[in-house]
Amino acid sequence: MSKRIAIVEDDEAIRENYADALRKQGFVVQTYKNKQTALDAFDLSLPHLAILDIGLEDEYDGGFDLCRYLRDKSETLPIIFLTARDSDADLISGLRLGANDYVSKTMSFANLSARIHAILNYLKFIDKPIIENKVERGELSINKDRLSIHWRDKLINTTITEFWMVYSLALNPGHVKNKEQLMSDANIVVDDNTVTAHIKRIRKKFNAQDSSFNCIDTVYGMGYRWHDEQ
Repeated sequence: MSKRIAIVEDDEAIRENYADALRKQGFVVQTYKNKQTALDAFDLSLPHLAILDIGLEDEYDGGFDLCRYLRDKSETLPIIFLTARDSDADLISGLRLGANDYVSKTMSFANLSARIHAILNYLKFIDKPIIENKVERGELSINKDRLSIHWRDKLINTTITEFWMVYSLALNPGHVKNKEQLMSDANIVVDDNTVTAHIKRIRKKFNAQDSSFNCIDTVYGMGYRWHDEQ
């Protein structure tokens, strides 16, 4: 069955250009020009992936509001911001709200398409029956094949980037990973502030399950490391 992608973008030309390109790849694409029309549709049925602009008509942060709404509805729905706003503050805000990716409108469609396919391929692993390939560190259990993380037997809902960062750190506890190494292991190319934002979100997710969690150390001027002792 074809995956349904929702595009929320107030610029008609941009909206329809992306929609046409994605339809040619076999996706079912639904388009919305503002926050309210998108909310009305999402109330009835959620898409398989949402692409959001931030500024929508007269609502400067309409896309952020939609992201909050969608993340409340589903912890695993893929959300990509596609926006001309490229400040660190906006990027970090988008990631903190739970977006899986933050993409500039200057980026090529081929790059955006690759990110969409990577996220959707990642989701296929969640329910796929496979032989388990686990890494266990104290209360932490990582299933590399299922791309899942459990802490004290409770699932930690992570994005694919967050998963690979935790995996990278936990694979060699006590070893410091600098930001460049974490980017390489997570297969992303971003600035240092974005890596910091990801680490903050990871800690927040673990702390939501266990307020005493403190297994990710910041080694100032060097990077981050995992330790097993609470």
